[in-house]
Amino acid sequence: MKLARIGLGLAGLGLGLLAYQVQIDNLAGTTPARAIASVAAGWAFLGAGLAAWTRRTRNPLGPLMIATGFALLCRQFRYSHDPLAFTAFLMLGELGYALVAHIALAYPSGRVTDRLERAFLKVAYATAVVFPLLILLFYDATRPLRYFDPTPRESLLLISGDADVVAVLQNAYAVLAYGVLAGALIALIARKWLRATPRARRVLAPLLVVVVAAALRAVFDSVLSFATPPPAVIYDNLFWWQITALIALPLVLLIGLMRARLAHASVADLVLRLGRTPPDGIRDELAHALGDPSLEVLFWRPDRNEFVDDSGRTAVVPPDGLERAVTELSHDGEPIAVLVHDPALRDDPELVQAAGAAASLALENALLHDEVKTQLRKVTESRARLVATADAERRRVERDLHDGAQQRLVALALELRTAERALGATDPAARVLASAAEELRLAVDELRELARGIHPPILTEGGLAAALESLGTRSALPVTIEAEAARLPPAVEATAYFVACEALANVVKHAHATRATIDAHRENGTLVIAIADDGRGGAHADGGSGLRGLADRVEAHGGRLRVESPPGGGTRVVGEIPCAS
Repeated sequence: MKLARIGLGLAGLGLGLLAYQVQIDNLAGTTPARAIASVAAGWAFLGAGLAAWTRRTRNPLGPLMIATGFALLCRQFRYSHDPLAFTAFLMLGELGYALVAHIALAYPSGRVTDRLERAFLKVAYATAVVFPLLILLFYDATRPLRYFDPTPRESLLLISGDADVVAVLQNAYAVLAYGVLAGALIALIARKWLRATPRARRVLAPLLVVVVAAALRAVFDSVLSFATPPPAVIYDNLFWWQITALIALPLVLLIGLMRARLAHASVADLVLRLGRTPPDGIRDELAHALGDPSLEVLFWRPDRNEFVDDSGRTAVVPPDGLERAVTELSHDGEPIAVLVHDPALRDDPELVQAAGAAASLALENALLHDEVKTQLRKVTESRARLVATADAERRRVERDLHDGAQQRLVALALELRTAERALGATDPAARVLASAAEELRLAVDELRELARGIHPPILTEGGLAAALESLGTRSALPVTIEAEAARLPPAVEATAYFVACEALANVVKHAHATRATIDAHRENGTLVIAIADDGRGGAHADGGSGLRGLADRVEAHGGRLRVESPPGGGTRVVGEIPCAS
């Protein structure tokens, strides 16, 4: 394909040089400037067409402009005195102007779909072929053709020479082609612009200006055909008017297509921007990238089996038609969203598809993010329920020990003491009973300690501050307690208490410390409990199952546990637990 474009470019270059020479050698009265300008018009269409074809390979507009460029260049060969060249290129030379009209109506999609416009083109092509053919059938060189010098040329299709018939045919062609059809083209372009959406109007506006300028020149030329011949300067000005419009038209078309190409390039930036954009901002980013302020993004909600707008309200997807166009976004066959946009964007489906793919990626990421957040929330809630269940079980076991086994052991100890007193102090059996009663007392004390470790009653009755004071008094090390007396939610108090218990137990077992401190206070809705010692340090948060279990417990409440323990600098265990009060 690349070689084909290079070949067409070189062929057009060579054809243009030949066309220039044909005009200089065969058209009396022409000037190098006029010959160069005529060739430049063909080269403008050829160059713009090659550039458009390179960048928009699926758009027929590029090949259409290439064909127009070749047609305008070949048109100059009709001035040749060679009979074959004159006959062939006079018969086909007007096709270049029909192709110009075709391009104007096909822009920017490269296709003409309107029935009225298609009918116009059929008439234009027929006129461009039939009238020159009829002229060749009657041209006998007794009078010069319009726009030709007086030098006679030979028609190979001559069947009956008649200069009057040729004059009538030329006048009729001037009226129909340069008058009626040129005026109709202006009307069709204006109609297309008026019926277009705001986005399409911005695209068509430069084309409208250039086409109207070119077509008005043709209308003016048609009127002059039946008026008194004006001064030569008028015709000279008309020539430059026409050439300027012909050169400007492909440049305007190319600029429009390049703007669309730049929009394609901006899709890469769109992907980056959408990666940082929440779902409710996707519409604005897409609207900017597509140049369509009216763009709507409707999101699919599978849980509600309906589409919603960016505010969550139920939305109805309009039919895909003339008023609005609809592009569906899906993943693995499942709908994600739909884009409701300007129908003019149908002329650039690749841009819509690229932007839609970027939006699909962003929406999929957003859905995955929401799914992960939902799963994380469920896991957090599940962990909190497990902790709450464990605390409830702790309290049940504590109550069962206090009300069951502990009471029975106390009652048994009392019975043994009663039996001991009944036997007397000198009876050997009394000493056995006394020993048994003492063992029962020790067992009861150990059972009470176990019950306190499971869930101390003082924590429920007196709160965290009281429970920490009790914990400090039972410790083997001197412990300084600083805690707020205000009550907190039971789950928060229990978590903080067990953090203090585990941390203080580690101090006694491993830290080789001489003292410890426990500080519990609230900061911005968070309970911060810190247990510090003056031991050897070097502890790690993942160094034992106890601290890992505490970290899980704290995190289940949305908090975090950290350990600060530089070697030789003591250890500080800090728990941060969100609290509602």
